[in-house]
Amino acid sequence: MKLTGAQAVIECLREQGVDIVFGFPGGAILPVYDALYDAKDITHILTAHEQGATHAADGYARATGKVGVVFATSGPGATNTVTGIATAYMDSVPLVVFTGQVASSLLGKDSFQEVDITGVTAPITKHNYIVKDAERLPDIIRQAFKIARSGRPGPVLIDIPKDIQNAVIDYQPAQVDTSYVNEDIFHPQFYRKEEIERSVQEAVEAINKCERPVIYAGGGVNISGANRELVAFAEKIKAPVTCSLMGLGAFPGTHPYFMGMVGMHGTRVSNYAVSNCDLLIAIGARFSDRVVSKAEKFATHARIIHIDIDPAELGKNIDTHIPICGDVKKILQRLIELVDEKQPNGWNKQIEDWKKAHPLRYGTPKGKLTPQYIIEKLYELTAGKAIITTEVGQNQMWTAQFYKFDEPRTFISSGGLGTMGYGLGAAIGACIGRPDRRVINVAGDGSFKMNSTELATVSRYKLPIIQLVLNNQALGMVRQWQRLFYNGRFSYTTLGSDVDFVKLADAYGIKGFRVTSNEEVEGTLKQALEMQQPVLIECMIHPDEMVYPMVPPGAPIDEIID
Repeated sequence: MKLTGAQAVIECLREQGVDIVFGFPGGAILPVYDALYDAKDITHILTAHEQGATHAADGYARATGKVGVVFATSGPGATNTVTGIATAYMDSVPLVVFTGQVASSLLGKDSFQEVDITGVTAPITKHNYIVKDAERLPDIIRQAFKIARSGRPGPVLIDIPKDIQNAVIDYQPAQVDTSYVNEDIFHPQFYRKEEIERSVQEAVEAINKCERPVIYAGGGVNISGANRELVAFAEKIKAPVTCSLMGLGAFPGTHPYFMGMVGMHGTRVSNYAVSNCDLLIAIGARFSDRVVSKAEKFATHARIIHIDIDPAELGKNIDTHIPICGDVKKILQRLIELVDEKQPNGWNKQIEDWKKAHPLRYGTPKGKLTPQYIIEKLYELTAGKAIITTEVGQNQMWTAQFYKFDEPRTFISSGGLGTMGYGLGAAIGACIGRPDRRVINVAGDGSFKMNSTELATVSRYKLPIIQLVLNNQALGMVRQWQRLFYNGRFSYTTLGSDVDFVKLADAYGIKGFRVTSNEEVEGTLKQALEMQQPVLIECMIHPDEMVYPMVPPGAPIDEIID
């Protein structure tokens, strides 16, 4: 059938099963928006800013496992998506971002709102396209979705000049498999079946012989849906489990084998276990610097098995004795089948002794309202059934430490890029993608200010998101580093009481509360959770509240201050 390029975009979205798009219109993408006007089966969420749209699509993708879709115009509209694209790239989130572009005849002439967005985003996308032949547009879109969701997921950008959107093409519908895709042949060195099987057999031998195993689970477990396999594997070999920030929810936070997060703000038991184990089994994790810290002192007593779908990660940050390149769900299924069942031993008792000796604690409260108490009470009142998004900084770490995530895709946070301003947009996407769950965004005042304009989106669509603002009137995590490592020289990290967040909420028609003491927390949270509408709760905490435990940068992870 004959369609314009813009109409073909909408038809291809239908092929891919897309029913939600996040975006902000502008001149160079008007043909697509005009075609969208007639698409009653696709809901468009108008955000306040293109960065908010990209974070919302990211949160939607993380909460649902589907591909998030973004529309933006050329020039500043496209560049406003860059931080969101980089956030998704670092955390392996599948997005397809459509940007309008000036007409082909105007490219390279410094035309109005012209930016080479494919050049800008080349380092932060799995792939990107500028469409120069309208007839190729449908196939490019199909390729983009396949690339975004297959292998190690990630963002793909499609830049479409305005004349390509208006061109009439002969559109041929296609049947598309939108299921999670992992090709058997992805990288010739590691993906040959005989190579995988040889590595698996070597791993089985190492697991059967070891006496002090530790499982280190990352975000790849959540992405591949291998959560049940991870539990079955850990229980069969009686291995304690620790997670990266992105791995939270991959293993139940209330399971007796769970030790908490590992690394800079990980638990003492996790860091001690990794430092003393004789076999470290890393599953869908990338050994980031916030986990490893001083690489030459990391897991020095252990052989390391590393299972990951991305061959580039194997041996990149830490030398790996047994690399296994493949989908972690499939590899775990094979390992569960082959390994011997172990019995609890002295190692398991040592882990329990460390847990008892070194529980997470609040430290010395500095004020009447304790941030850790807020998070624990939030967990208690939601029974762990909410989806929690966060901003970046102290708020993020307190949430990771004190909220027990039992299910995958319930903790949504910017890990690799550490994007302040991420959480509220992500909460919007998660709320739209998972209306069966209450969504709460935990923020610091500094992060929240960066994209607080998305309260307009929350208000417009009446999204029942609870926004917690932990207001310490400072850039808390940066201030903590200044206190610990820069002799308390608080250079430009004190914000003061320049914003009344309750009044800000009121300006958007959102109910606001202010909490100043621990005694007010439970009642306020209960009231907010009972209200099926947007709510903002400003929590007045002391600027000297700290996130502990903490490993100083560059120190071994078992050298901990608290």
